[in-house]
Amino acid sequence: MDPKALSGRYAIAGVGEAGMGKARPGDTALSLQCEAARRAILDAGLKPTDIDGVFAHWDDRAAGLLVTEYMGLKPSYVDSTVVGGQSNLTHVAHAMAAMEAGLCNAALITYGSTQRLDRSRSRGGHAQDARMPPGQFIQPYGMLSPIGFYAMQARLHMHRYGTRAEDLGEVALAARRWAQLNPNAIARSPLLMEDYLAAPMIADPLRKFDICQVTDSAGAVVLVRADRAKELPRKPVLVQGFAEQYIQHATPFGTDDWIDNGVLAEMGRLAMERAGLGHSDIDLVQIYDAFTINVLIGLEALGFCERGESGAFVQGGRIAPGGAFPMNTSGGGLSFNHGGMFGMPLMIESVRQLRGECGERQVPNARNCLLQAGGLVMSAYMVMILGV
Repeated sequence: MDPKALSGRYAIAGVGEAGMGKARPGDTALSLQCEAARRAILDAGLKPTDIDGVFAHWDDRAAGLLVTEYMGLKPSYVDSTVVGGQSNLTHVAHAMAAMEAGLCNAALITYGSTQRLDRSRSRGGHAQDARMPPGQFIQPYGMLSPIGFYAMQARLHMHRYGTRAEDLGEVALAARRWAQLNPNAIARSPLLMEDYLAAPMIADPLRKFDICQVTDSAGAVVLVRADRAKELPRKPVLVQGFAEQYIQHATPFGTDDWIDNGVLAEMGRLAMERAGLGHSDIDLVQIYDAFTINVLIGLEALGFCERGESGAFVQGGRIAPGGAFPMNTSGGGLSFNHGGMFGMPLMIESVRQLRGECGERQVPNARNCLLQAGGLVMSAYMVMILGV
């Protein structure tokens, strides 16, 4: 089927969260995502017995059957694809494909992490199998992974375009201002440019506030056909278009241009074409901000500004509350939370904005939202457009 034909055929009918920030002792990634799933099913006005497709993962574990067993579900289809932080957006695409094939009718998509509670995250990344490329060529040499790779991206952007530390700082400050309007955000204290510049350097040129939070979190969404969603209690949020591509695992040793390989630009173009929308139709944008440089590169590749102009684009609070370009309205991974993989929180915030449920941080008259998420280390690329 032509992906254009999928536009508007499927809808997110329910969302739920659990364990946001710091989980309680005894919680697990599995228990939290099942609680989020329970809330999402209730939010959709459905019963557990209505769910016949489960798409679940946490960190690097294949979770589909564990979630199924824990919740007493009996799905006819499960999927535990893990492609990094964008995995849950990929699960939406896979769920649509499964429903098109008649393999399921109501898909539950979940993610959970207790990385903070478990103290499982370090600046150097996880221990690596010595037989795999990261175990041979990254970890033995003390590389901070993935931080070091994105520090190199930021340095290349600075070298090529004259980008300044203050440009990265504008992204961090805007995220903090959105988080101050979000009662569930982890980091809500004021953040000024002088604070940003004075923060410790972690991987030159990335400072402390250039790097996402390390938290626990779990989330879930329920996806059904659009005609069924109209009969349910919540305003349906339609999947208008998407595009994704994969190029490597977690070792970017190829010869691609690290800040302009053309993949994200093409995914953005395809997603908008399939949605039948243009840049002027997009009311808000959610860009996976594991690092501030992700936002600058994303804005350029997606065509919201020209190459090398993202630093000027974000100046003056343009992407902050009250600015002309609402972006990362939860506070993003930089200030809201970042439970290992941020694709799920991006979706949930987008749904709530499009439903008009975000209180002080609500973007007026929001009808179309563009989400952009990546996976692993410059490995996977996804652009999705949701709308009402």
